[in-house]
Amino acid sequence: MTTEKRTLVIDSATDACSVALLDDGQLVAGEFRVLGRGHAEALVPMIAALPGRGRANRIAVSLGPGSFTGVRVGLAAARALALAWSAELVGYSSHALVAAIARQTHGAVPVCVAMTGGHGEWFVQGFDAQGKASGALASLRPEAAATACHEEIVAGNQAQALVNLRGTGQAMAAWPDARAFAMLPSEALLEDVRPLYGRAPDARLPASAPPAPAA
Repeated sequence: MTTEKRTLVIDSATDACSVALLDDGQLVAGEFRVLGRGHAEALVPMIAALPGRGRANRIAVSLGPGSFTGVRVGLAAARALALAWSAELVGYSSHALVAAIARQTHGAVPVCVAMTGGHGEWFVQGFDAQGKASGALASLRPEAAATACHEEIVAGNQAQALVNLRGTGQAMAAWPDARAFAMLPSEALLEDVRPLYGRAPDARLPASAPPAPAA
């Protein structure tokens, strides 16, 4: 089984966990689960179950936003496999993938993506009809998210809740799904593979102690 032009896609940034193997943009195999927890235990067996144990010469991984643990689990697996296989490593935004899935259903239209964040907030971001981000990623309380989201189509696991708050628009429930990777526009792929956490971590390093007074 050749690995030429093959891409392994890893998406574990949210409650959903998915993997996919694509050959020249065509889906060969994939798996999608909504886990909530347990990504670290599930991800490697899901990859191993793919044809050829998922081996590819390019690895694409979701950089978030999502849970800190989920983002780190996916990145760690992607980096380890890229090193072991001497594969190219690229990243993408989970929100960009959800927007691409929505455009597949609704056509080339602007989309606002609304996904569960931390501490009762939602991660929201707008995308234009071509899939380019039209605004910065933000982590907002639901009321603020509803005000910030102007697109008619809202996609994500908080789409219906946002549309209900706003009182207008069309909601499409959706999770990031590695099997839909081919829907992403090429410009959505990032060579700078760093987490897109969407908000600051809860844990903070202690402040440095003040210098001792001079004798």
